[in-house]
Amino acid sequence: MEKFLRKEKEPEFFSRRLSGYIGPDGTIHLTDPKKLLVKRFLDVVFASLFVIFVLSWLFPLIALLIRMDSRGPVLFKQLRHGKGNQVFWCYKFRTMVRSQDADTRQATKNDQRVTRLGKFLRKTSLDETPQFINVLLGNMSVIGPRPHAVPMNHFFSNEISNYMFRHSVKPGISGLAQVKGYRGEVLTFFDIYGRVKLDHFYIKNWCLFLDLKIVFWTISAVFYNNRKAY
Repeated sequence: MEKFLRKEKEPEFFSRRLSGYIGPDGTIHLTDPKKLLVKRFLDVVFASLFVIFVLSWLFPLIALLIRMDSRGPVLFKQLRHGKGNQVFWCYKFRTMVRSQDADTRQATKNDQRVTRLGKFLRKTSLDETPQFINVLLGNMSVIGPRPHAVPMNHFFSNEISNYMFRHSVKPGISGLAQVKGYRGEVLTFFDIYGRVKLDHFYIKNWCLFLDLKIVFWTISAVFYNNRKAY
């Protein structure tokens, strides 16, 4: 695993002194502040419109259905790493019965913990919609690398070189890796390796047009490429 990853010509390492990363040659890889300002403005506008016109009626509807379907809270919150490795609470609609291993055990195909309603919410990605609140709080962006549960993040960061580079930007509700097929359960090394490579590509090549394309691909994936949404 490590030998394969070391083939990169210019590996980066995490610098705790920065909210970004620095290469062996001293090059600092930080997102342009002006681009960050534009991205944040669009995040707030998009998330505000979604919360006002969609989540305002969708939230109480799904909350009622969750209450009718199974016991437990409407929302599931989980600690995840954000920009600069800062930990935050990530919100989702609860799709599983309550369990002690929610933070350490991934959802699998035909997972018995997933409720009847939960299967539909996960298949349509509606379980992720409360994260627009995270966007307004400033923890997340609409588009960016998907955040992982803290225990999984620690495991992946110890196994994959340059993994933490993905934390130089805010995590997203959807991301390039997810719309290109790298979503859901990590079954093999290449499931997470491919995800990390696409996350790195996104960070280094961000532009407004790329975000717009990922939004379009995300909508398309919900309807036509959701086989790994379980």
